[in-house]
Amino acid sequence: MTALAPPASGAYVVDTRTGRVGQVRGGAGPYLRLRPVGGGREWECAPAAARPATAVERLRAATAYVNTRSRGERA
Repeated sequence: MTALAPPASGAYVVDTRTGRVGQVRGGAGPYLRLRPVGGGREWECAPAAARPATAVERLRAATAYVNTRSRGERA
């Protein structure tokens, strides 16, 4: 069995440990660096714990970000 290639920089993935959607910003050692949709603090995720985000998951994350901005909870 061959290992899957890590997601490309800029791809949207779901961290299956937390359910969070993030954009791949690169790698940090054996981990992926992910940034939340709309920006924010990056976090690390093992490549084995990341899977491609569906269009619905990306839209849901973007909508949540826009809603928090409209309520003034984010700059």
